[in-house]
Amino acid sequence: MQIGLIGLGRMGMNMGRRWLKGGHEVVAYNRTFAKTQELGKEGAKPAQTLKDFVAELKTPRVVWLMLPAGQTTEEHLEELTPLLSKGDLVVDGANNYYKEDIRHAAELKTKGIDFMDAGVSGGVWGLSVGYCTMVGGEPSSFMRIEPLLKTLAPKDGYLHCGPVGAGHFVKMVHNGIEYGMMQAYGEGFEILQASPYKPDLEKVSHLWNQGSVVRSWLLELAEEAFSKDPELSQIEGYVEDSGEGRWTVQQAIDSGVSAPVITLSLFQRFVSRQEDPFSFRVLAALRNEFGGHAVVKSGENKRSSAAGAGGVRPAAAAAHVKPR
Repeated sequence: MQIGLIGLGRMGMNMGRRWLKGGHEVVAYNRTFAKTQELGKEGAKPAQTLKDFVAELKTPRVVWLMLPAGQTTEEHLEELTPLLSKGDLVVDGANNYYKEDIRHAAELKTKGIDFMDAGVSGGVWGLSVGYCTMVGGEPSSFMRIEPLLKTLAPKDGYLHCGPVGAGHFVKMVHNGIEYGMMQAYGEGFEILQASPYKPDLEKVSHLWNQGSVVRSWLLELAEEAFSKDPELSQIEGYVEDSGEGRWTVQQAIDSGVSAPVITLSLFQRFVSRQEDPFSFRVLAALRNEFGGHAVVKSGENKRSSAAGAGGVRPAAAAAHVKPR
């Protein structure tokens, strides 16, 4: 079938390639036209403007947005909507907040335009492995894009999760779980690294993926990372969060659901971005005030001072991923 793809970033570009390989006709648009031309060389129809993009699509159109969530998606929707016609379908594949999907669907419905949300997971490996896709919207809209989903995903790799918002809601929780899993792996490998045995972490990662109950794709990626840099010495432990972890925690609060692991893993990411957290200085000051415990003066060697004082720096504070 024909698909109009807006947004040719790391995932959007490879999704377009996967659709082309699956025999679909892809009309592509990206604000940076060089990206559009790149996919054009592989068989897509490149459009230089959104007006040209819409004109290339047969009605009723199917347009898939693969853009950064938030303002960028809003801007493109505002520019795109007046160009579309009754009966067209817009699919938002960004990591958008599910409540925004509900608003977008309501706004487009007044113009007779259908809307679906698609939570897409697979990262840079999706082109070869396939993209796990979680979609929300009307059943009729789901049936309309199912050929695209079949091509995009591996076997059993897509699901109609419910009405509008359901796809991004499931993807939101998926990412929250991912935060917790990554935190557990990080803590476990730090304990191994700090042990007197100091096992080869690449080999441990490989071992655990051979039938172990903790085997996973994340562990395969850990093995790959340790094979490139056993001590991860070229990486600073500065970890951003995309927003989905925050939304998962907020949803847990709104639903009255206890989610301590996901919540703590989010907070640990906050800590990783702080050079010298004020709360830790408060802790050190209080221990000094009530017990006369030694403190490390600003500018001193923290490791040697802490060791001399009979203490160790908390893992959370030491766990400071951006390239140097």
